[in-house]
This record gives sequence, C-alpha cells and structure tokens, in this order.
Amino acid sequence: MNSDIRRLQRAFEEAELHADTDALDTLLADDFRSIGEQGYVLDKAQWLGKFADFAYTSMESSDVEVCHYGHAAIVRCVQRSESVWRGQQMALTTRVSQTWVELPGGWRLAGIQFSSLN
Repeated sequence: MNSDIRRLQRAFEEAELHADTDALDTLLADDFRSIGEQGYVLDKAQWLGKFADFAYTSMESSDVEVCHYGHAAIVRCVQRSESVWRGQQMALTTRVSQTWVELPGGWRLAGIQFSSLN
C-alpha cells in the first residue's frame, strides 16, 4: 500500500513540475487545502490557478516517509525546488506534509502543508 501512495506522490510532483492542471485536478480532493510556508491557504481552484503566474523549473524530494492509516496516508519529505513567480526566480527548501485519503473514486490529496527550511 505504501508503494501505491508513493507512486501517487511522485505523480503529483510530476504534474506540479510540468503544470499539468488536468492531472492535478484528478489527484486533488474537491476540498483540498494547501497551507504555505508563510501560512497562506489555497483551495483547489486557487492551487490550480497558481500556474498562471507560477512555474517550477526543478523539484526534488528526499527523506520521503509514508505512513498508512487505513483510508488515509501521510507523506512527509524534504522538497528542494526552483521556480519562477511573476518573473521572479525563487529557490526553496521546505519540509512537506501531504495528507492522502481514499475516496470512492480512488486516492486523492486532501491537504499539503509546507514549512520553510531556508
């Protein structure tokens, strides 16, 4: 089961890296929430809409840990990314926590939270 969750986590990262909003729309739960490293909250529509002004140029995760709890799973990792937001280049190292839930249509990412390590 952990390998299935890890596969989904990698699919999410690939979709993020390539701004594949169709794949992201499928992977995210309808009530998805993201909590950024500065405390801001984005819902699913806002998360998908961020790609109008934002693009990753690289992303790499390490120290990945998957904990499975029946119909839920938590993925924790360290993520190093480079991106461009409104023309400004950024490089971040964050600790990430993802909450995956098993719904009737399959596993979906319900929440993600970032904590800055820079």
